Amino acid sequence: MKHLPINLLWLSCLLTFFAGCSGTKQETIQIAGSTTVLPPVSIAAERFHQSNPEIRVIVNAGGSGVGINQAASKKIDLGMASREISSKERHQFEGTNLSTTTIGYDAVAVAVSSEIYEAGIKELSLAQIRAIYSGEISNWSQLGGPNLDILVLDKEASRGTRHVFMDIVFGDEYAKAAGADLVLGSNNEEQTAIQQSDAAIGMLSHAWLNKEVKGLGIRMGEETVEPSIENIVSGKYPIVRSLSLVYTIPLKPEALEFLNFLLGTEGQSIVQKE
Repeated sequence: MKHLPINLLWLSCLLTFFAGCSGTKQETIQIAGSTTVLPPVSIAAERFHQSNPEIRVIVNAGGSGVGINQAASKKIDLGMASREISSKERHQFEGTNLSTTTIGYDAVAVAVSSEIYEAGIKELSLAQIRAIYSGEISNWSQLGGPNLDILVLDKEASRGTRHVFMDIVFGDEYAKAAGADLVLGSNNEEQTAIQQSDAAIGMLSHAWLNKEVKGLGIRMGEETVEPSIENIVSGKYPIVRSLSLVYTIPLKPEALEFLNFLLGTEGQSIVQKE
């Protein structure tokens, strides 16, 4: 048999790094879905890979609907979801042995541009929020704020954040938003739009609030409930949802190992921080 020169043998080993010179194959875990669940899962994937270099974890966005659909269709191993699986989806994928595991909890904040917050709009009732999204209220002056047209930001229909928001505000997770000016996708897109405007309102995961994007308190009768960590943990804040990973059973060993990592001490500390 003809042998490779030592330099060509070394190059061959480099080109087959992921398989390894010993012939071992690197396993891959495919994850996609909710942009709300994306940050902690992405960081956890990096930490997990550091301890398990033989397992590669690929994480992509797309929204809860994408995560659920692709997990149920077995196109990916784990789907990220920031809402419950709908009855329609359950029916569509009946017989696929679809399961979910909650990795944490989050609030959907009613978010506004910092200029509106600083002008005195620091709280709204659910009825006022509903009136804004239905188009009945279109200027901040109608709520005691500045004379500025409200830039109403909606989300794509497949987004888990929208489902939870609409369910609480309208009593229908598929409700139409006749007053919406823009329909956006990810939390990142909506955060950017609110920051760049001086009169916007939108729905955002609590983790995406910052000094330019303020979360409003929700007036519940005589009391105003702020979107604080304490109110989210206690369940007092009304727009709270579970963050989950969706998958079909049986789950392959590498994906199960990663899921257990997320539920462990290190994984949960990442979820809480993010």
